[in-house]
Amino acid sequence: MNKNTSTAHPEPIKVVIADDHPALRMGLVTVVNKEPDMIVVGQAATGQEAVAEAMQHRPDIVLMDLRMPGGSGIEAIATISKALPATKAVVLTTFDLDEDIFRVLRAGAKAFLLKDSPMSEITQTIRKVHRGERILPPRIESRLGHRLKRGGLTEREQEILQHIVKGKSNKEISSALFISEATVKTHLKVVFQKLGVNVRTEAAIEAVRSGLVYL
Repeated sequence: MNKNTSTAHPEPIKVVIADDHPALRMGLVTVVNKEPDMIVVGQAATGQEAVAEAMQHRPDIVLMDLRMPGGSGIEAIATISKALPATKAVVLTTFDLDEDIFRVLRAGAKAFLLKDSPMSEITQTIRKVHRGERILPPRIESRLGHRLKRGGLTEREQEILQHIVKGKSNKEISSALFISEATVKTHLKVVFQKLGVNVRTEAAIEAVRSGLVYL
């Protein structure tokens, strides 16, 4: 059924729903379509399908699961956010691991909700994100703030930390990044200070634990 899009009624919020569980996906479709100011324009069961649906329909919102075959939700969000800046991603997932939270926010998501959230909260979040708000549960805001305080790494520092996690030596890092070993050592001193650690092993453990670097 087409929704009224006359001048008296604003155009409904266009939503693509991506989840590999058919029953849950159809339930979300039903709930969203019942809202007078929303309409589902596409569905997806994989990350690749989510990207394809977004490119075809150019929705206002993509409601995205994280754990799907055919490319993760995080990868799909990053692709969609880069190609369609006006399309905003709302994550709906079973997991609230720190690594997932930080990766999905870095990919461009504007909201992070758990699947046990009330349906009314999900639809309200869609509206708020469409208006330009970022919606995160208080516990997630707290984790994010803690991580930013401990992190705040530059792009170069993150690159060096990634190599440290892989067990690379200063010489190997120098060669990979085309910088001198002295520059690597200078960056490492700053990284250690920001992470509150003293040695490479501690830096690697802290980087992975807090989601600053991914294996």
